[in-house]
Amino acid sequence: MPRASTLRIARLAALALVLIVIIYKVTNPSSLTTLSRAAGYHEKLASSPGPEQKAPVTSGDKPAAPAKEEVKSEEKPAVDAKTPVDKGKDYIRANATFVTLARNQDIWSLVKSIRHVEDRFNRKYHYDWVFLNDDDFDDNFKEITSSLISGNVKYGKIPKEHWGYPDWIDQEKAAEVREQMRQKQIIYGDSISYRHMCRFESGFFFQQELMKAYKYYWRVEPDIILHCDVDYDVFKYMEKNGYDYGFTLSLYEYIDTIPTLWNSVKKFIKEHPEHIAENNLMKWLSEDNGITYNRCHFWSNFEIGNLDFWRSKAYGDFFEFLDHEGGFFYERWGDAPVHSIAAGLLLPKDKVHFFDDIGYWHVPFTSCPTNKADRLKLKCSCNPTDNFVWKGYSCTPRYYDVMEMKRPSEWHQQS
Repeated sequence: MPRASTLRIARLAALALVLIVIIYKVTNPSSLTTLSRAAGYHEKLASSPGPEQKAPVTSGDKPAAPAKEEVKSEEKPAVDAKTPVDKGKDYIRANATFVTLARNQDIWSLVKSIRHVEDRFNRKYHYDWVFLNDDDFDDNFKEITSSLISGNVKYGKIPKEHWGYPDWIDQEKAAEVREQMRQKQIIYGDSISYRHMCRFESGFFFQQELMKAYKYYWRVEPDIILHCDVDYDVFKYMEKNGYDYGFTLSLYEYIDTIPTLWNSVKKFIKEHPEHIAENNLMKWLSEDNGITYNRCHFWSNFEIGNLDFWRSKAYGDFFEFLDHEGGFFYERWGDAPVHSIAAGLLLPKDKVHFFDDIGYWHVPFTSCPTNKADRLKLKCSCNPTDNFVWKGYSCTPRYYDVMEMKRPSEWHQQS
């Protein structure tokens, strides 16, 4: 066959094949749209997902099986961090309360403290809160504080005999001392109200009518921070272990505020040897068996304690003796060294507890759990390098030594 005829037949065959394919495509439109429909569904699913999404159409224009919906778990959702975790109506709380000495103008500084305590601890336990003031609390203070606290809230006014000068104080002499301290720039040295506060916290806070209903207390002041979750009932912990006094920070007192305090303490010891406990913390308070005071004291802006100790005859005699010495006004004796010396001498040392797991801040010092594992477990926000506990001006290392306690493994990193 001639070559030209062969080429002509080949071209005709190819043309026929193309025509057959075109006719097939035209008569089967679903084959043209299958890919584009699938692509369009995924694009729509990505841009506007939801249960109202129509099922894709497959070849043959038959509806496909509905897309499988996400199965919702029947388990309860995790509790939100801000949601109170109630211990339940059957939970038996200790006979305890928070206590705060405050004035109406302290409200916004106090709000922060309350939020820290509630968020870190009390939202789980709902303990009561007692507020004390030497004046009447106004409605604004009561409205705000009561809205923040999960337990019962009580407000008390301090009687005048607990906030003022006792009869035996020479007020002219007291004024001269304040002026001298002002000139020496001793902190709070010229303050009258600070002295009344220290005397009140030393001898009268536990005598208030509202406090008489309770056995344990946790003292809270304005502008404090709780850095870590407190995931157990500290009051029941105190009760179960027989502790009467708990602290987070300890340090050395300013000697210019208490120049004769220890002399008065030694006179009390001589007159009342029956009140001095065996196996006490004298070695923590003194480095020469009581001849001198090394100025160590627990920082009393944080205290968790047994009110029965302050109500005891031993402490009652101790406070009355010191009160008549006049040092609250003729010097500037603070409630911190008074409480600390009392706990150190009138209690056996195993009644005093260091809360190493409570992260706490009060200007300018921080207590932060020493070991990293504890900080992570308790969701702490404190910087361990700020931990005052192991610093040179802290008395807590001495407490560890006197108590013969093993120090945490990471304490060197924070000293």
